[in-house]
Parts: sequence; C-alpha cells; structure tokens
Amino acid sequence: MSPVNPQIKKLYYSISEVSKITGLKQYVLRYWESEFSQLKPPKNRAGNRTYRQKDIDLIQQIKTLLYKEKFTIDGARKQLQTSSSTEKPDITEVSEKVKPINSEILDQLKRELKDILRIINE
Repeated sequence: MSPVNPQIKKLYYSISEVSKITGLKQYVLRYWESEFSQLKPPKNRAGNRTYRQKDIDLIQQIKTLLYKEKFTIDGARKQLQTSSSTEKPDITEVSEKVKPINSEILDQLKRELKDILRIINE
C-alpha cells in the first residue's frame, strides 16, 4: 500500500490536492520539481500539473528525507538516485527470465494449434 491514502482514489491530482495531502505549500512542490529530476508531473491541456500516485509517493519520500532525516537537497537528490538505481533490475536478468517462459508458452501453443489443425483436416 502506498504511504498516502487519500479518501478518494483518483488517477490524477491537482497541485492544490497534493498540497493538502502532503501538507506542503504549492510553491514548495513547484520548487522541488526544479531540484529533483525524478519529480516531473505531466501537465494537462490547460497547463496545470497532474500528479499521479507515484508522484505523491515520491514527494512523501523527498519530504521524509528533507524534514525527518535532515538531508540537504543535494544529499536527498543523491539518496534518491542511489535508491532508484538499486531498485531497477538489470535488463539482461529480466530478459533471461522472460525468454524461457515465452518460448515454453509458444511451444505449447504450437502443439495445440497443430492438434486443432489435425482435427479440422480429419
């Protein structure tokens, strides 16, 4: 479960809603966008920021690093970069795990299709 559980789950939140959820001022959220490259909420057609749950989770993580753990902005930035690099799996590990599953499924599908074709042709 995510650290933030607003009353109403939505796909997108406005900056004012995120401000209320996180307890941060809107200008702080805008400033953090300029300081943390990971925090880039997309904007809608009107140019308003549209925050997703992952953005809110990241804001909470930044808030914890800055306010509770007393990191500097630079220190928090480095901490986020090291934590995000350790969370991302290596692409070769993922592809090695996925290939056998896909080839097994494809082989089974081929056998089943051949059986169906044999039944149709009988």
